[in-house]
Amino acid sequence: MSETNRDPARHTTPPARDDAFTLFDLRVEVIGTDRPMVCNHQVGDYFTLRGENLAFPAGQTFPLYPLAALLPLLPAKQRPTHPNDWMTTDADIACPDPHCGGRFRITRTGTTTFRHADVTLVPLPPTPEPS
Repeated sequence: MSETNRDPARHTTPPARDDAFTLFDLRVEVIGTDRPMVCNHQVGDYFTLRGENLAFPAGQTFPLYPLAALLPLLPAKQRPTHPNDWMTTDADIACPDPHCGGRFRITRTGTTTFRHADVTLVPLPPTPEPS
């Protein structure tokens, strides 16, 4: 795997200290409503997100403007949230075209553990000495 396309979850060098963190894997799927869809997405179209990597099924496209509207929400959906937080309960997102009836459901499908040292060059702060 090239350095720019490496999978941090598969890194095997032992860390100097525990720097692991877990993110939710996501699936974003087009769901139908009673309104017609005018954008270039079909019920059942989807993509997945694991870490920072989006994956689309072979041969499937996804329109740019709905994707641009969804992207800011995905990092928040990847992280654990308080049970009362709207990010925990709200999963259906409207297409940004006001004339389109498309909706997108964001589902947490599993988890992946990553290491801090594999995803950034910024070191963790020193561990405080026990008193």
